[in-house]
Parts: sequence; structure tokens; C-alpha cells
Amino acid sequence: MQIITSIKPQRNQKRVNIYLDGRFGFGIDLENFVTLGLKVEQELSDEEVEKIVKKADFQKSLDKVLRFATTRPRSEREIKDYFKRKDFNELIHQSLLDKLKHFNLIDDEKFAKWWVEQRLEFKSKSKRDIEYELRNKGIKKEIIEKVLGETKIDEEKMARQLLEKKAYKWKSLPARLARQKMLQYLAGKGFEWEVSERVVKKQLK
Repeated sequence: MQIITSIKPQRNQKRVNIYLDGRFGFGIDLENFVTLGLKVEQELSDEEVEKIVKKADFQKSLDKVLRFATTRPRSEREIKDYFKRKDFNELIHQSLLDKLKHFNLIDDEKFAKWWVEQRLEFKSKSKRDIEYELRNKGIKKEIIEKVLGETKIDEEKMARQLLEKKAYKWKSLPARLARQKMLQYLAGKGFEWEVSERVVKKQLK
């Protein structure tokens, strides 16, 4: 058995440190501290300490991942990668995921729709580039196909706008070289050859 010898508030005032037998035992959030009724001179078995620490660890990890998950939509893979980066206890990974899903903070289809909208509005990304990015975010093929299939993407318009922004680069070049450079540029941006060819042809008229 171990005895709680002192309880001290942490600097952020949202957690307290529990000292067992005169030494630091663990930190715990105020909600769990009050719920569990912990107090000085209370005796705790090793099993009770382990259970309390796991409960406190879960709440601390949940607070962190909630901040991460609410700054912008996140894919499930992004959340899992965050767990690894922050070295969260693997025993609570699934419980954290379940909690986030309960709060509707993990939905890969909603995330994919948001991602596509952002890339089209602010980055003029090609369909191929967006698909590649979504795969890297862990989105399943069927979800990507569904979301992209439901989204109107005018790649010719985006390719034209990109070329217009870079027009100064090719303005003084011979037509043949300018055409080559434009096609290479659009290929690097992920646009299909047919789309690039049509757009470049119009630009060189």
C-alpha cells in the first residue's frame, strides 16, 4: 500500500500532483481528482494507483488531441500519427479514437470534402495532385473516388490561371520553347497531358 502524503496544484491550475510516501506519484486533472475523492493520508494499493494513472493519462491525452482535432478537420490517419508523435500510451489509443468519433471529430469522408474544397479554392490543385494528397492522408480509394466524383473540377480553368500567373517566364521565349516549358510546368502540377495541351495551345494563340 502507498499513502498520499501531499497534494500540490500544478502551475496551470487545471491539474494537481499527487505525492505518494513523500515522493511524486502522478499528475491528475481536477475533474478526476474530485471524482475520485483523493485526499492526504489516503491509502492506495498498487492496482488502484495504476488504474488512477491510466484514467489521468487518458484525460491528459484527450485534452491534447482535442486541441489538435479542432484546429481544422483531421483524417483518422492524421490523428493516429499525432498519437505516435506525442508518444501516447498505446493502451488508450482506441479509447481516444472512440471518444473523437463520438464527438464527430473523425469522419474521413467529411475530411476529404473539406480538403478538396480548400485545395481548389486556395491552391488551384489538379485532380491528380489532390488524389495523391488524400491518399497520403490515409483516405480510402473508394472515398476519394466518391468525393472527387461529386465535385466539379474545372482543370482547364485552373491550368490557365496558373499559366497566366507565370506568363512573364515565357513571354520572351520562342513559341516552341515556350510551349515546352508550359507543358513541363503543368505536368509538374499534376495536370493530364490532354488538359495541358489544350490550355497551352490556347495560350499561344
